[in-house]
Amino acid sequence: MDDVNRDLLNSLHPDVARKILNYLDDPGDIVRASSVSRAWRDFVISNGLSKHLCLRLFPQLSSVTRVVDTSNRQQQKCSDVGCSRSAELEQLKLEHRVFASLSWGLTSSEVLECLADATAASSTDNPDVSERLTYQLISNFCVVTEINIKSFQAKFQAYSPIYSAKAVRFRMGYRKWRDYNQKVEQVDFSNSSRGLPSADEDFVWTYTSKEFPMAKENRLQNFKLPEPVLCIGGFVQIELLGRVQRQEMDDLFYICVAYVQVLGRPLAPVFSITPLEPSGTYSLLFNPAADFGRQREDPYELAIIRDIMPRHDIGYEEILDLLHGNLGVDVYDSEDEQHDSDEDMAFEFAV
Repeated sequence: MDDVNRDLLNSLHPDVARKILNYLDDPGDIVRASSVSRAWRDFVISNGLSKHLCLRLFPQLSSVTRVVDTSNRQQQKCSDVGCSRSAELEQLKLEHRVFASLSWGLTSSEVLECLADATAASSTDNPDVSERLTYQLISNFCVVTEINIKSFQAKFQAYSPIYSAKAVRFRMGYRKWRDYNQKVEQVDFSNSSRGLPSADEDFVWTYTSKEFPMAKENRLQNFKLPEPVLCIGGFVQIELLGRVQRQEMDDLFYICVAYVQVLGRPLAPVFSITPLEPSGTYSLLFNPAADFGRQREDPYELAIIRDIMPRHDIGYEEILDLLHGNLGVDVYDSEDEQHDSDEDMAFEFAV
């Protein structure tokens, strides 16, 4: 009987248990592990397993040095002042809740259209110089999975030429010295051709893709990134490389784009990010009252989707419920373990 009731964590060295649990690659599994018992919950929280999962998925998150729950002003004050053991424990609990939610958003939230506005475009007559289009995304914190482009076909010209590029390359990043949540005015890259400061110098590109060949076809061409890219700052630049179509009336080469689509997982309004200048690090802001955006609003359609999803998938609502302890999961505690109070238990699970 004692063997049946023995907690697995008590049978393993902490380093071994930590290594085993670090193999969990699903945010729902980590939250479930934290719901087994108080000992498991304390182990998951104190070892930052949810945070480690996020860092494995997207190493760029190592630049996040501050986590803020925007609904808890008391927590913000405590973070600024407190260095006590109690404050450290509360911070670990906060990071567990925040990174458990973030890991789900990074991997399982719905893929949506992320494009908001075109903010800049280059213009040059030099066929050896690439053209650039810069866009602001709907969130300053997005996971971009693919970019789709349709070249312009001039059906009003003889033979309906398609003004495609030979290849395309993508950059992602942020604009210097800007509030990440501020919508920027439209700018023009053509300043650089007139000897003026280039608007491109206003941006810091933290990701640059490989070159993708572009077909000279009248269709939406899909450019799926090898791995999802975490865009911190909310800007995407499309670099169009090489011209293939000459216009008859002036005998010059041109590139023209008819349509651009950026697909990914916008993490707003649940998460946003702000720079901590001049350190190059970031504050991660968490709004637990918000939900990740959805395109599907039809309850019937949502019901069908839930029916066909594999049983091991877990939704954001279930993540929150598990963190709250509201899924009907029996939280096991041995007779030797004592809860401080029902209120403390609820607080530790609260998001």
